[in-house]
Amino acid sequence: MSRILVVEDESAIAELISINLRHAGFEVTLAASATQAQYEVDRVLPDLVVLDWMLPGQSGVALARQWRGAARTKELPIIMLTARAEEGDKIAGLDAGADDYVTKPFSTNELLARIRAVLRRKAPEALDSAVEVGPLLLDPGTRRVSRDGTEVKLGPTEFRLLHFLMTHPERVHSRSQLLDRVWGDHVFIEERTIDVHVKRLREALERVQCARMIETVRGAGYRLTQHSSALSA
Repeated sequence: MSRILVVEDESAIAELISINLRHAGFEVTLAASATQAQYEVDRVLPDLVVLDWMLPGQSGVALARQWRGAARTKELPIIMLTARAEEGDKIAGLDAGADDYVTKPFSTNELLARIRAVLRRKAPEALDSAVEVGPLLLDPGTRRVSRDGTEVKLGPTEFRLLHFLMTHPERVHSRSQLLDRVWGDHVFIEERTIDVHVKRLREALERVQCARMIETVRGAGYRLTQHSSALSA
């Protein structure tokens, strides 16, 4: 049974989510503030957090960013829940580390579908063998990426994205193909999400001079290349 932490200060919404999640077979814990949410995460690490943007005290975005920066919670799946529907707000939520984004008002069926999709994407890839493209080495068993012994720190979504690109090098993948293959169930996820995660992946790879291995193919999508022109010593 997956453990879900719902961080929502509006009690009616929190209770509605809780009832539906429990009915769907999840174990649910509620928190009405960032402080309470941090306490619950410190007590027992949940399998996923449904996190409201607007909270008393610290915002959900700040809390998500804080969790992504801590070793124990850096891979904690987060679905941001908010009334903010503007594209800039969605990008801000994703940039803070959210895996997905649900805008109020929402249907409980949609929220359940997104939760299941994120949990599926979290499924371990430990049985997969290590992949090497050019100077980059990715090991799904240890979830590590490195160049010449220097480790690259990646979030869980960027790791899955790089893993897919490295197992299909030199091929161009459209945004919809990446959503289908990396995210699995992309019915509720916007293609703009891909650009945010590619940007974060490039920023991480820049630390080992491999950012240019991820190429943008105008009008088509993205590809990973090992051509020498894309690498810096």
